[in-house]
Amino acid sequence: MTQRIPLRTLDGQPIGGFAFGTMQYGGRADRAASDAMYADCRAAGLRHFDTAFVYTDGASEEILGAQVKAEREAVFVASKVGYIGGAGAENLQTQFETSRRRLNMDVVDLLYLHRFDPNTDLRETLHWFAEVKAKSQIRHVGLSNFAAWQVMKAIQIAAEFDLSVDVLQPMYSLVKRQAEVEILPMCADQDILAATYSPLGGGLLTGKYNHGGQGRLSEDKRYAARYGQPWMHTCGAQLAELAERHMVDPATLAVAWAAAHSCAPCPILSARSSAQLAPSLAALSYDLSDALYAEIETLSPRPAPATDRLEES
Repeated sequence: MTQRIPLRTLDGQPIGGFAFGTMQYGGRADRAASDAMYADCRAAGLRHFDTAFVYTDGASEEILGAQVKAEREAVFVASKVGYIGGAGAENLQTQFETSRRRLNMDVVDLLYLHRFDPNTDLRETLHWFAEVKAKSQIRHVGLSNFAAWQVMKAIQIAAEFDLSVDVLQPMYSLVKRQAEVEILPMCADQDILAATYSPLGGGLLTGKYNHGGQGRLSEDKRYAARYGQPWMHTCGAQLAELAERHMVDPATLAVAWAAAHSCAPCPILSARSSAQLAPSLAALSYDLSDALYAEIETLSPRPAPATDRLEES
């Protein structure tokens, strides 16, 4: 298979155009399945792997740390802190030290604040990030689940500490397109890498739920609510029909479409098994034409632009 992963870098450090998210490690994916998926990703050319302090009670970080140990300098590892307990410096420090111990790493390539904390002064949070970066314990700073205005506020405050926001992790898929309004254009304008998650819409865009399949949408109330609108399921069914006509897996189309946005996001793939992962990895080499991209785009509503003059846009 001809690899088509874009040569993307952060301060000269190559990371590629796709990432693999290890949220399933140690949960729905046992150690054997996790190791198999890691091997599949490396064989496909992926080098960017994503985890978090809260994933599977730490098992995700522990498994990923063991996987990358033999080739640490060949891969790019991201983790996240602050999803629980707030974004105060003390909590972030405690979680980060735990994450480093689980990963068995002195240096983490990218550390995200996992979500915006309205109850903590952002200066305290970003001052802590600046300190750990100054200690060379992290190489890059990221934000996850932030609105565009929150990112711009963070950029302004971070500059006070000679700190940059390098990566943003928003949700983005054919059935979750709100990032197109401000987030993706902002990332392009501010030279922030958009590492977008859930390109398969929690599995909705794989087509499996059209035939009574099981997965996060049927097992997790949060995902069921997130993707519970009838038009989303219609979109998933229509994508499956389109994929059948083009003799390709719908997951391949969904991932390729998410990657093809003009702002050049970096989709984060995820799965619970090698078999489930294979169609997403196939998107790395899938040649998505402009015409097919446009046809896929019509399957879901385009979000309204960020203006109070919709009739003039």
